[in-house]
Amino acid sequence: MRAPVILAVALALAGCEALQAVKPAAIFSSTHAPAKPPPARVTPGGELVAYLARIRDLNDKALAAETLRQREQARTSEVEAVKLAIALALVPSGDEAEIVAMMEPLSRKRTADDDVRAMASFLLVQAAERRRLKEGAAAAGSRLRDERRAHEALKQRADALQERAAQLQQKIEALTELEKSLSDRQVQTR
Repeated sequence: MRAPVILAVALALAGCEALQAVKPAAIFSSTHAPAKPPPARVTPGGELVAYLARIRDLNDKALAAETLRQREQARTSEVEAVKLAIALALVPSGDEAEIVAMMEPLSRKRTADDDVRAMASFLLVQAAERRRLKEGAAAAGSRLRDERRAHEALKQRADALQERAAQLQQKIEALTELEKSLSDRQVQTR
C-alpha cells in the first residue's frame, strides 16, 4: 500500500515542478494574445496585376511559350482568359482581333468580377489603339512607297529630259559649226 502512495506523491511533486516551470506571462500571452490577421485574399485584380508584372519582361521566345500555356488554360476561368489576353497584348505581333473577340463579351458580362471586367475593358482599349497605330503605320508605309515611286518616276523623267537637252545642245553646236563653216565659205567665194 505504500508504493501507490509514494507513486502518487512523486507524480504530484513532478506536476508542481512542471507548473512552476511555466511562466505566468506565457500563460497570459497564449490565452490573450492578439489573433493573427487572416491571410490576405488575393483578388482577381491583384492576381492579374501580379501576372502582368511577372511576364512583362519575358523575351519573345518565353512570351510565346507563356501565350501557348495560357491558351490551354484560358477556358478554365475568366481570370485565365484575361491572362491570355494580357500575354497576347505583350506579343509584338499579337492579334488584336483575337483580344477583342475574347474581351468584348467579358467586359459586358455583369456577373464577372469588377476587376476582371475593368482589365478586359482596358485590354479592349489597348487593342483598339494598337490596331489604329498599326493601320496608321501601314498607311504611312503605303504613302511612303507611293512617294518613292513618284520620286523615282520624276528622277527618270528628269534624267530623260537631261539627256534630251544634251542631245539638243549637241545639235545646236553642230548647227552653229555648220553655220560658221557656211559663212566662212561665203566670205571666201567673194
